[in-house]
This record gives sequence, C-alpha cells and structure tokens, in this order.
Amino acid sequence: MPNSKTAKPDKIAAQVLQRLQQAYPDAGPRLRFNNPYQSLVAFMLSAQTTDNQVNRVTPALFGRYPVPQSLAEADVEEVAGLIRSVGLYQTKAKHLVAAASLIMQQYGGTIPDTLEALLALPGVGRKTANVLLANAFGKPGLGVDTHVHRVANRLGLAAAKLPESTELQLKMLIPEQKWGLAHHLLIFHGRRVCKARMPDCPSCILGDLCLYRHSQK
Repeated sequence: MPNSKTAKPDKIAAQVLQRLQQAYPDAGPRLRFNNPYQSLVAFMLSAQTTDNQVNRVTPALFGRYPVPQSLAEADVEEVAGLIRSVGLYQTKAKHLVAAASLIMQQYGGTIPDTLEALLALPGVGRKTANVLLANAFGKPGLGVDTHVHRVANRLGLAAAKLPESTELQLKMLIPEQKWGLAHHLLIFHGRRVCKARMPDCPSCILGDLCLYRHSQK
C-alpha cells in the first residue's frame, strides 16, 4: 500500500484506480446511445443536466432526427421543443443544429474522431470531446467534469484551479489506455462519496491516500 507522502504520484494514481475499480465495477456511461452520432448528441445535451433527463428526451429526438443530415436541416425551435426539459435547451438546440451542419459540410455526415476536430464543433468543449473519444470511438480521452476535477484535486492527483489543467495533469499520471475508465471511476466516487459539500470521508476507501482527508485531521 503506497504512503501518500512518499509514493510517486503515478503509483498513487494506479492504486486509486485499482481501489475504485473494485468499488465500482459497473462504472461507465449512463447515457443511452447506439452510434457516434447519438453519443455526440447525448453528451452535448448532458451539460448541467442529469443523465436520466437526457435519456428521457433522446428517444424522441433520435426518432425525429436519426442522422446528422436530418438534424442539420432541422428547425432550431422544433429541436428546442423536443429537448425543453433539458437545462439550457435553447442554446443546446442551436449548437446541435450548427454542429450537425458543420459535420455535413466538412465530414460528409461522419462524426470526426480527433480531439481537434471535435473541439471545432459548436457546443463541444474539452470534457465532451474527451468523453466522445473514449466512449464513441474507443480512443484515449479523459473528460474532466466537476466531479473529476474535485476528486482529483482532493486526492492530490492534480493541483489545479481549472478543469483543463486537471485534465493535463491526470493524463501525465494515468496510462492513456485507462483515461476513459478513470473518468467514469472518479465521477462515480464523486457522486457517491466525495461529494462537493459533505464528503463522506469516514467511509472513503481512499482515505489513506487523500491529501484532503489528511488536511482535515
């Protein structure tokens, strides 16, 4: 068992992932999608919205717009009406149609599979692009949302104010073939144990490795 004060950061990261994988063997995406197009839409909708809420609106959305071409030709207000129960639905509707239009113009309807190309799509930030790489294409990608950012910094795997910096620091510690898994494991732990306001430190399986826990003593 590594000592958090003496072990190398990459060794601590490996131990963190090992323990979390044992604790959350079901860690993975909760959004429902069947192909890269559906995954793009679902992950774009998921910002500031629960996965369950996204899953409620996507069946009708995919039924009405089954491919990028149909979404690119869609009326923004009609799209907004279908996703009205999702947070920021008006902005997201505009981004969905604009992203689909760009995909049709530049990629012939095929969802791009590089970080740079995904980041060029309207409404796609670094978190979404990284998550898409990992979940839609099986490529290395480590998305950093509020949970990943919080847990990584509390553990001492990162020391960053911005999610982008946390992403880069985590990618230096974690082998790229485990980036996608690390994303889901840290999210699960953040939602269930290492919560923002009242982290359940006494029951945390990472207590001996956690800088935050040590700072509270």
